[in-house]
Amino acid sequence: MSHTTHCTVCHADIPRVFVEIPGVPVLCNILWPTAAEAQSVRRVTIRLAFCERCGHIFNPDFDLSLMDYSQAYENSLHFSSRFQQYAEELAQDLVTRHDLHGKTIIEIGSGKGDFLEMLCELGDNQGIGFDPSYIPGETERSRTEQIEFVQDFYSERYTDRSADFICCRHTLEHIEDPVAFVKMVRRTIGDQPTTVFFEAPNGLFTLHDMAIWDIIYEHCSYFTRYSLAYLFESCGFDVTDVRSTFGGQYLCIEARPKPDAEITSAATWNQPAEISDDVTEFSRRYQAKVVADTAMLDRMAAEQRRVVIWGSGSKGVTFLNMLPAAEAIQYAVDINPRKQGMHITGTGQRIVRPEFLRQYGPHDVIVMNPLYMDEIRATLARLDLAPILHTA
Repeated sequence: MSHTTHCTVCHADIPRVFVEIPGVPVLCNILWPTAAEAQSVRRVTIRLAFCERCGHIFNPDFDLSLMDYSQAYENSLHFSSRFQQYAEELAQDLVTRHDLHGKTIIEIGSGKGDFLEMLCELGDNQGIGFDPSYIPGETERSRTEQIEFVQDFYSERYTDRSADFICCRHTLEHIEDPVAFVKMVRRTIGDQPTTVFFEAPNGLFTLHDMAIWDIIYEHCSYFTRYSLAYLFESCGFDVTDVRSTFGGQYLCIEARPKPDAEITSAATWNQPAEISDDVTEFSRRYQAKVVADTAMLDRMAAEQRRVVIWGSGSKGVTFLNMLPAAEAIQYAVDINPRKQGMHITGTGQRIVRPEFLRQYGPHDVIVMNPLYMDEIRATLARLDLAPILHTA
């Protein structure tokens, strides 16, 4: 097992481990055709450490060799109208503010290509997407003449692909050595005035809002605004903006390369003391939430209620795997057609389309992300269903 005794952002020694979460699957977004295959996956214990110097939260035991981001890895959220609206507004904002018209855009970790295609379509831009899990032809748009998809990880092998704008969404948290990665991005830019935009889950949201179902093994880092800005400043960038988006669940950072790529202002962002109390309280609150949600599931099982979860992404997978009482739940609902008919990794629940609920008639629906509550409520009303809705 891999193990580090220093912070992966600022390299401070012996960060404080504040929570341990046992029995979670190594990869939560892999789809399985049978329940037996889903239930046979490898499980690990996640430990989270907190660095009091830069405010970073990370898994010191993360083992990169366990990761396999193949084409079976599916984590697209673009089938949700709520998420699609957010992505479209974000893309339009970036195109407008950075005058991305007739430019070249690189997306690192472009997934199935949805967001890159938006950026190219909105500003008539040329795009290059890097992602080993990319599958040709799976996005709704077909402007392939504007975009080149490379089924590989972005690296210095591709320094010949210069860009006016580099974006990277929900990839940085998967990188074992974020310092080496961001420095590599800085080197590929060289002397070009390229703006970079990165988006990652907000570690402070996990702490403040007890979003414990967001904790997965693939995420070796949980950035706070302090550690994210510190990372980029220390790797040769001038940070121009750090903000939370999507109901506080995401962090966005924008930066430009410094001329000399030297550390000059990382200490400006080094004020993590205000979150130390949240870290200290998290373990107690985490245990209390597990107890409360287990009691809720035990009560539903005792009353023989038909229960489903809505959302088979990382939140749903973690919820089902961390709570043994969740074994009474037979189905997970998801609007992503790529997931329907497959099974939840670790526990084996079948993933069904919303229309399945007409015949199943659930008494309760546990909503994994409250931001989608209105969308889910409207779908259930369209199906003439009125189950009790709960937030996980």
